[in-house]
Amino acid sequence: MNAIETRDLCKSYRTRIKDEGLKASFYSLLKPVYREIEAVRDINLTVESGEIMAFIGPNGAGKSTTIKMLCGILHPTGGQLSVLGLSPVKDRRQLAMRIGAVFGQKSQLWLHLPALDSFTLLAAIYGIPENEKRRRLSELTELFELGEFLQTPVRKLSLGQRIRCEVAASLLHEPDMLFLDEPTIGLDVVVKQAIRELILRRNRERGTTVFLTSHDPGDIEHLCHRAVVINKGTVVLDSTVEQLKSDYLGKKVINVTFSGPQAPFTLDGVAYDGANDGLKARLTVDTAVCPIAAVMEKLSATGEVLDITVNDPPMEEVIASIFKKEGTV
Repeated sequence: MNAIETRDLCKSYRTRIKDEGLKASFYSLLKPVYREIEAVRDINLTVESGEIMAFIGPNGAGKSTTIKMLCGILHPTGGQLSVLGLSPVKDRRQLAMRIGAVFGQKSQLWLHLPALDSFTLLAAIYGIPENEKRRRLSELTELFELGEFLQTPVRKLSLGQRIRCEVAASLLHEPDMLFLDEPTIGLDVVVKQAIRELILRRNRERGTTVFLTSHDPGDIEHLCHRAVVINKGTVVLDSTVEQLKSDYLGKKVINVTFSGPQAPFTLDGVAYDGANDGLKARLTVDTAVCPIAAVMEKLSATGEVLDITVNDPPMEEVIASIFKKEGTV
């Protein structure tokens, strides 16, 4: 059985048009004018059980609206959808017991309470027996290394600690499916990697299906097997991550600071953008043409390097290149 199936899924909003001026505002109260906004248009999507899939797109593309429909928070205005064999519209209560969700900018934990108190309350909400709650909490505490701050109020936790608690809370009732909306936003590199490893481990050990949205190419590259790109409420690309890496994620951005002014150099597959003073440069590297090691060797030979960072290109650039190639801009 597939974890998610949608057919011609649509969601439209009716929004009021605001008139300018006192007279116009008076008439708009008596006879308001509305317009229809299509947030999601004819999405056909299938996600297999145990799959980790990325659902990406620019802000306003319809990602959050789609997730809310899959969770049963919003009702679609057209089409059909099934999650874990259930209808999110008709079986929302039953579905809620089988899914978990983590929203990077919203918390399901109580801010002024220790995380342990939130876990206890969530266990009661999901009807988890006391002995089973202790077993699961012990397992999650060990897996996510929560022991040192379980008794600390959530407001005093670092962002990385809070996100670890958020993911653990979403797994307390052992859901079959996990929705992750920007789970690593604002985290440093080390914590990001730790969260990714924990998600992968849960997927391997329990077969948990993961539906991920992220603006971090690293999340997609390290976690997902498949990526679906959405724009203006409709799917524009559905491919494997390997294909996405080959076509769109095969670039790295190197920011370098020299001890003294340096002249630009040329290297196949490298776009060099230097500052006017020659002390800093930004290099965009096509790794399919030129390996990172070759660029590092060239930089070392050019002059003394004070600082250097290697990053993925911003997801906005990746998405823009996808739209350009697919002819959707």
